[in-house]
Amino acid sequence: MKKLLVALLILASITTTFVGCKKAETASGPVTISFWTKEGEAENALQFVEKLAADFSAANENITIEVLSKHPDTLRPDFQTAALAGTAPDLLWTVSDHAGPFITAGLIQPVDKFADMSKYVGSVVMNGETWAVPISSGNHLMLMVNKKFVSTFPQNTDDFIAAAKAATKGENYGLVYNLGEAFWLAPWLGGFGGSVFAEDGVTPTLDTPAMINTLKFLQDLKFTHKVTPTEADYAVADSLFKEGKAAMLINGDWSIGGYKDALGDDLMIGRIPKVSSTGKYPAPYTAGAYFMVPADLPAEKEAAVKAFIAYVTSEEKQSEQLEQLSRLPGLKAALANPSITSDPLLKGSVEQMEVGTPQPTVLEMRAIWDAINPELSAVMAGSTTPEEAAKKMQTAAVNGIANQK
Repeated sequence: MKKLLVALLILASITTTFVGCKKAETASGPVTISFWTKEGEAENALQFVEKLAADFSAANENITIEVLSKHPDTLRPDFQTAALAGTAPDLLWTVSDHAGPFITAGLIQPVDKFADMSKYVGSVVMNGETWAVPISSGNHLMLMVNKKFVSTFPQNTDDFIAAAKAATKGENYGLVYNLGEAFWLAPWLGGFGGSVFAEDGVTPTLDTPAMINTLKFLQDLKFTHKVTPTEADYAVADSLFKEGKAAMLINGDWSIGGYKDALGDDLMIGRIPKVSSTGKYPAPYTAGAYFMVPADLPAEKEAAVKAFIAYVTSEEKQSEQLEQLSRLPGLKAALANPSITSDPLLKGSVEQMEVGTPQPTVLEMRAIWDAINPELSAVMAGSTTPEEAAKKMQTAAVNGIANQK
């Protein structure tokens, strides 16, 4: 009789509700989940996230999902500060390169108990443990072309440069991209046969012929071939391409929806052209957006967090994400969606992802970014040489990693 009473009490403390076509088992009392996302207003991404949260809360009346948008560069330090102060959010939707710092600091926990990871594309794995649930796959750079300027997609850098030069006239540019940001340098480094780390995955390899050749190539695009603006950050490049003042743009899969709206049928997407001198394709970093679970998540909120993760990464919602944001799914089953294979833009995105390389999630990667950015900016400003920049990058990376320990 006593055992029966205990069982009944346990059952009474659990409420089962429907999430899409799956049941979510959550605590009976009201639960509020503080949820931080790196998504912003661009491409209506934040609106999509907020609707997911609202719809889930409506279907689960005892769960409230409170969404707070933070830029990735702000989310990382803010989460670290909040976690150390004991005021961390209950769930993160963020980028893969946040995993390394968060894991090292003990701020997030493995996610195997929150999702069946065999159902997802490659996730963030370190030291044999899985630390994030993929919401989308890709997050890679690719070449985007305006057919009004370039009718044939360039297959190698010789064709690429020729097309860019032909399109550079008056207020129009042949190529725009974020000139001073290391993330946009990374694909070309791969195309010239280089890597930021040695085989051990943590030792910097920035002072190499591959890096020097990469910097020379980017410098030549601006100063010799004169196909890029004098200055261009992300916002400038984005605006020029949307306004029809740039023939080609290098940007990420997260931006496809906006360019599709701006250019319509004039938009083409595909691989960044093969480097003619090496025969290698540029290898952009691939990752995606991920759920990460704070280490100190209260036990009474675990079921709600698990249910929300399942809801967002269900095949139905992954297909909605594909349709509305043009982002490739993190759920393997959703990658078979006919809308991917029949859509030339998404097909081009997948083809680029096939020659990409997984972005390192080790803590040392932060030192790599910090070492490359100022020297890349100096090269693109014409204030230093590629050879000198590569040396300074290596020194800064080594010192930066040493200071992390």
